[in-house]
Amino acid sequence: MSGPAEEHGEPGFSETGGLDAHLARLLTRLSGDADPLLGLAARLVCAATGQGHVCVSLPDAASDLLGRAGGAAAGLLPPASAWCEALRRHPVVGRPGEFAPLILDDAGRLYLHRYWAYEHALALDLQARVADDPADVDPQRLRAGLDRLFPATAGAADRQRLAAAVAALKRFTVISGGPGTGKTTTVVRILALLLEGADTPLRMALAAPTGKAAVRMQEALRASRAALPVEPRIRDAIPVEATTIHRLLGVRPGSLAFRHDGDEPLPVDVLVVDEASMVDLALMAKLVRAVPRAARLILLGDKDQLASVEAGAVLGDICGEAPGFSAGFRRRVSEATGRDPAEADGAAPRGGSADGPPIRDAVVELTRSYRFDRDSGIGRLANLVNLGDGPAALELLAGGAYADVAWRSLESPRDLPPRLAEKADRLGAYLAAGTPEAALAALDRFRVLCAHRTGPYGVEALNEHVATCLESRGAMRPRHPWYHGRPVLVTANDHSLRLFNGDLGVTLRDPMADDGLRVFFRAADGRPRRLPPTRLPEHETAFAATVHKSQGSEAEEIVLILPGQASPVTTRELIYTAVTRGRARVEVWGTRPVFEAAVGRRLARSSGLRDALWGGR
Repeated sequence: MSGPAEEHGEPGFSETGGLDAHLARLLTRLSGDADPLLGLAARLVCAATGQGHVCVSLPDAASDLLGRAGGAAAGLLPPASAWCEALRRHPVVGRPGEFAPLILDDAGRLYLHRYWAYEHALALDLQARVADDPADVDPQRLRAGLDRLFPATAGAADRQRLAAAVAALKRFTVISGGPGTGKTTTVVRILALLLEGADTPLRMALAAPTGKAAVRMQEALRASRAALPVEPRIRDAIPVEATTIHRLLGVRPGSLAFRHDGDEPLPVDVLVVDEASMVDLALMAKLVRAVPRAARLILLGDKDQLASVEAGAVLGDICGEAPGFSAGFRRRVSEATGRDPAEADGAAPRGGSADGPPIRDAVVELTRSYRFDRDSGIGRLANLVNLGDGPAALELLAGGAYADVAWRSLESPRDLPPRLAEKADRLGAYLAAGTPEAALAALDRFRVLCAHRTGPYGVEALNEHVATCLESRGAMRPRHPWYHGRPVLVTANDHSLRLFNGDLGVTLRDPMADDGLRVFFRAADGRPRRLPPTRLPEHETAFAATVHKSQGSEAEEIVLILPGQASPVTTRELIYTAVTRGRARVEVWGTRPVFEAAVGRRLARSSGLRDALWGGR
């Protein structure tokens, strides 16, 4: 099969080969029955996991297949209910809880067994955590801490304060919010609040899915910690060193298991995980299982961003529709904060009844952006994209009323070279920098993002166009594989070199190097580190990058280049993620139909996690 859908487009399944076809043949042999319906189901579920789905919905698949094939398939494919019944007769298909290669639940969702096991284990773990609140929270002590760390502004309750109260009252909390909503500021104050309320020292840890996200997390925490209105002993107890989730759990070479699990849990009392939208189902299940049941687990992320490249959209499933707190928990929050949660930033929680799943009390969304004014172009554009209003979003981009957003029509790949030439000064600014520090800073100020890796509008083509553009201006002489000015993006972790997936570096002439070239990366303390090109882990040229690769990073100016035709990759979440990478300016290049279709298409990943947590099954 093809690679992940987000990078290459939606994979199908071939008629003659591929992992899905091999699995279908294997299961047919194990079943002892050459049933074409079993083979088709097996190929569908395998292809679905390659696209990032956890399972395949057979009712949806049947409808889709009939819709594409028309009346010709009507006699070949039975109704979904009959298809499910036929599959249940095969020994390779089991019900939830049984041990079989394929698991088919009552809703017609078909899983590879290990994905069902991950989803089931994660749902059980989260349900247990949200139902088991700490019993040692002193409401008066908590309110005093909230008043000092989250003073009321303009007489209104604050959703950051609300999130802190929930994190103190619950063992599991999700804090979702877009860029600039203060997630890091909130969590560092939450850690201070928990430390002040504890009778004994707390073991705290910080983690993120990628090395770059971990570095950004610790940089932000260091800055926020310094301004805390707390005693020095509390400030010093707040950790600022973050690590990757894999390193935290302890990688075992050659194994899918980690050193820390349910039998050997992590030695933590509080764990904060940033950029949780990037965490796939398998990793989240293993992480949650490894956190002691009595510890607090706090997930930070943006539920509206792109989901992980691997299977699952875990953060979105956990957040659900967030209908608001239950009546009982709402009273507890009011007692702790002195305010009704409905007052927070004017975003009143819906509901308030005693009914509803416990997960509803664990989710808080931060809605106020401190980076983008409500009337800024980027802020308004992001909001329109999230609402799915493509025509209005395009009108805002193209209308010229906002200096921080712009639309450029891109009708043909032939338009790319001259259009990029107009940006040559921005693209090559890092080459004119006098020091490695300045070069790395310039690279971070301007980024070109694409939806796809391949194709005329993909990363590979854009890398060639930009290199040619800069060469024509005499700024560089591209010579493969290494040359002065080559930007590189690390694509695999190397803990020994302290390089991680997502790290951006630049190749520069170095008089101290025997062969003349070194690749410079920014270290955790902000200073550049130099490495010989031959020592780098897996990497790629990075004049441009996919939107997925940009997650966990930002730039002053973003140019998003859309493909010539709509694809399963171009979704609302992709546009939103790209737009919110820009701090000061965003340009979108493409065609009106592709942009509007993308904004109108939500990323839908099949799974049963949302139903398991929110009561849909």
